[in-house]
Amino acid sequence: MFDIIIVGAGTAGMSAAIYARRSGKSVLMLEKTSYGGQIISTPEVVNYPGIKNISGFDFATGLYEQALALDADLSYTHVIGIQKGCPEDPEGFTVLTSTEELSCRAVILATGAKNRPLGLQGEQDLIGSGISYCATCDGGFYRKKVVAVNGGGNTALEDAMYLSNLCNHVYLIHRRDTFRGEAALSEALAAKENVTFILNSEITALIPTYGSDIPGTNIRRTTLSSIFIRNRVTGEETALNVDGLFIAIGQMPDNTAFSSLVNIDEKGYIIAGENCLTNVPGIFAAGDCRTKEVRQLTTAAADGAVSATAACAYIDRNGR
Repeated sequence: MFDIIIVGAGTAGMSAAIYARRSGKSVLMLEKTSYGGQIISTPEVVNYPGIKNISGFDFATGLYEQALALDADLSYTHVIGIQKGCPEDPEGFTVLTSTEELSCRAVILATGAKNRPLGLQGEQDLIGSGISYCATCDGGFYRKKVVAVNGGGNTALEDAMYLSNLCNHVYLIHRRDTFRGEAALSEALAAKENVTFILNSEITALIPTYGSDIPGTNIRRTTLSSIFIRNRVTGEETALNVDGLFIAIGQMPDNTAFSSLVNIDEKGYIIAGENCLTNVPGIFAAGDCRTKEVRQLTTAAADGAVSATAACAYIDRNGR
């Protein structure tokens, strides 16, 4: 029986494992795919305090090695549910995986969330080479360049505003004729000379430019050079030359396996505040999977620390 089982081995999950192990608790992280979460595929991280520049892979690997050095366990498996109570402790929890049932005294859900993609051909290949899902993370790479933002909610409007202060020009593309985000934001953007709205439109294709071969590989460098846009009213399709495309059409949490036990909002996020407490004592939520305003590496790491500290206190308080 483990003291704490952490579902997910991204930044929040691994940070929680580090804090829980340093508090002397036994820890098992369960991960479906690979440690690191979304950040592992990010070419460059430049906004994490105290680290001037690091690749997402190196950042995630550093957390991974730190957690394992503290004797946290990691198992690659698919978690399909959680039940209250376990053979060793009626007040504990049984974590159900695709292959076994595991017992613990507390659970930290750190399943993260995926950026919703456009689903266009070549999109995955261009991530980090012209396509980004985070303006505050990658906007600096496009200083004095031309970019587009796709989306109509507050995130898209905020991204466009942020980028308008860095880039020569920002195109804001939305599939409807009005934005879903705050009117004050859209009005402020409309007043900016370097922002152009492209409404009733959707992106239909991504056009890359192929550069030289990457030394020692059979891979050619690719960067985004333009996008095709189709007007949903007229059907007219045009090409737009851009250096970067920021996709802000939402995220996709995957918390349905826990919805019978913990409260989840209408968008699929686990309802938990800055204290990371869910409606079920002994179950905590950390990182992008929970309801929150800011989803960044720093806030994921902070959630890991908060949730682990809270889980340890819960175990100690109940004398188990």
